[in-house]
Amino acid sequence: MADLLAADPPGVAGAVARAMERSAPGSGASWHGGDHTDFRGGVFLREVIGVQVVVQEGGTAGPEAMAGLPPRPGGFTGRERETEELLRALDPDGAQPAVPATTLVAAVSGLGGIGKTALAVETAHLARERGWFPGGILFIDLHGYDREPVTADRSLRTLLHALGTPPEHMPTTTDERAALYRSMLAVRVHERGGVLVLADNASSADQVRPLLPGDSRHRVLVTSRDRLPQLGARLLPLDELGTREACELLDRALRIADPHDGRVGDDPGTSDRLAGLCGNLPLALQIAAALLAADPGKPVSELVAELAEARDRLDHLDDGERSVRAAFELSYRRLPPEQARLLRLLALAPGPEVSDEVVAALVGAGRLPVRDQDALARAHLVERGRRRGWWRLHDLVRVFGAGVVARAEGDAARARVLRHYLEQARAADAHLKPRMKDGKETGAFRSREEALAWFDAERAGLVAAVQWATDRPLAADAVRLAGALGEYLDWRRRFDDSVTVCGAVRAAARRAGDEAAEAAAWNRTGTALRGNRRLREAYDAHRQAHELYDALGHDNGRAMALSNLGAILGDVGQVDDAVDAFRLALNLFRRTGDRHSEAGVWNNLALILRKSGRVDEALDALRAALDLYRETGDRPREGRAWHNYAVALNARGRTAEAVTACLDSLDICEEFEDWHGSARTLYALGLVHETAGDAERARTRMTQAADAYERAGSPKEAEQARRAARLTGPAPTGTPAPGAPPARTAGSGPPGPRRPGAPGNGGP
Repeated sequence: MADLLAADPPGVAGAVARAMERSAPGSGASWHGGDHTDFRGGVFLREVIGVQVVVQEGGTAGPEAMAGLPPRPGGFTGRERETEELLRALDPDGAQPAVPATTLVAAVSGLGGIGKTALAVETAHLARERGWFPGGILFIDLHGYDREPVTADRSLRTLLHALGTPPEHMPTTTDERAALYRSMLAVRVHERGGVLVLADNASSADQVRPLLPGDSRHRVLVTSRDRLPQLGARLLPLDELGTREACELLDRALRIADPHDGRVGDDPGTSDRLAGLCGNLPLALQIAAALLAADPGKPVSELVAELAEARDRLDHLDDGERSVRAAFELSYRRLPPEQARLLRLLALAPGPEVSDEVVAALVGAGRLPVRDQDALARAHLVERGRRRGWWRLHDLVRVFGAGVVARAEGDAARARVLRHYLEQARAADAHLKPRMKDGKETGAFRSREEALAWFDAERAGLVAAVQWATDRPLAADAVRLAGALGEYLDWRRRFDDSVTVCGAVRAAARRAGDEAAEAAAWNRTGTALRGNRRLREAYDAHRQAHELYDALGHDNGRAMALSNLGAILGDVGQVDDAVDAFRLALNLFRRTGDRHSEAGVWNNLALILRKSGRVDEALDALRAALDLYRETGDRPREGRAWHNYAVALNARGRTAEAVTACLDSLDICEEFEDWHGSARTLYALGLVHETAGDAERARTRMTQAADAYERAGSPKEAEQARRAARLTGPAPTGTPAPGAPPARTAGSGPPGPRRPGAPGNGGP
């Protein structure tokens, strides 16, 4: 006993030790009525505080602290992994602390309303059911995020009272209370067993340290909105629930109010959307369930509509007693000014995640606010993104932050982001347009690969930033940004994003009365819609563009719209009308001197001619396109024209030349990371080998095409290529078909000399 109490002030420790020793059976102490002990005759060095342990019938200890554990949370669901992890940490027979004499502390942290207390209380009940902590469970709410958090002095007084210390025997100083608290727990572990101390809602390690027992057989479970690594605790950060668990919570909460309420299960799709609008945050979900329970006739879809249409979702996530806004406000008002400003501005960031470079633009700093970012992450107000250097906010935290930012502060921050994005996007776009770059290093990017990587990483934010075009002060830069995205979105086949971007540009152009900008946006909209095979809408978009350009007398614009209309007419089999549209476009481009756009028309015209059986005319058109693409330095589109040339050669039965053209196309596609183009050309190469009677090589190339389609994110086309490979007939026996050249792996090296008849060598 002396060893256990050595760390405490000797007066208090000795008093407790002697009191317990003299009250032990056979010690000579007298018991009166079973409810108190007579210490008369004892010798004490200073004032004594006696500790009483109530023993229930049957000899089972009934610690006073057990009454303080809150009831199990209603509707608790999910968190199986986290619960098991906590139970492993609390298990008295499980892994011991790294330092044997140290009490094991587990700290559950997370955003306000994420369900930390519910998890901790549920785990404490499970631990009690398993017979752990026979010494009792102490629970205390430290109110760490209230205006007046519980001090160490008050928390120790509360716990000592729970342990049975009467007010008149309460020590007066914090140090003496801490010493008595540890001493009483030391006695309790010997008399009854270990104790679990559940310290809820701590805001700092300083609130928790005085509550740590001195014996390693006790356990401490802490909940906090901050990570509290200073405690040396096992850290368990909580994230929002998954969609399934969130809907299960909604269903359970409703069925607690009415066991027959099946509104959540009856409409799973709408319930999923409700969970999403609640950010899968347990507090928000409980409030939503309470709102539905209060109005049994209200469909889930009605609440979904209210939340979706609300200017501020947090106004609706309030049931009179609980409020998501109030939960976030507790965390926000504790932040230092710079951290509070950073949180407000991060709420304005475009896209679901934001990079360090965009954070720097938001705050307008010459350097990243690293310390402030890390502090917000520790407080779970900001979360680290999927990659290092990226950040995200919970949806509802974003709503909260946007609600507390001043208009002028927000406008200035968004303008800085747009300027940053525009500068970077223009530099990256120049790498995607070799004819514009003239071989020079452009801006922040040293290569096309770097430029594409930047576009890929920032794509969601860039598309979201263009939507700021609806705000008049930001419209000009947002429209310019849209123009810098067009080539990239087309190259990556991000047609849905293109439609979104063009819609914002059209709206801004109409508001500004800029018919030329609106016409260009309609043209790009039609191209994106055609990419998604929404041909009727695409045709209408190009017609709208043509009418606007015609009214403006803009020949180049009219030519672009006519070329696009011709492509759609060809798609639906109106060949003659398509050819007429292309011929008109060619004449207009020749008049304006736009050689690059003229090449595109020749390429598109060739597709229609080939499909209608006019293969020789198609080959002539493609040679014209290839010459113009080389003249204007557009290697990527030259690669696509080589693909089309190969298909036309194959239709003519010139398989050897077709193979060479395919390999030329593949080399360019790989050079520019055009994975979808590579897939199309590999598939075409398979068809060429099939035409030549080489089924084995045909199957190989079609299988390679399937893999390339997967890499390009086109699973439907990948499956079609695999099916074609399976259906390709068995390889013929004997020698290869005449004219079939040896197989060459695309990208294995530069193509050999072109065969006679290939473009560039005086073809037919």
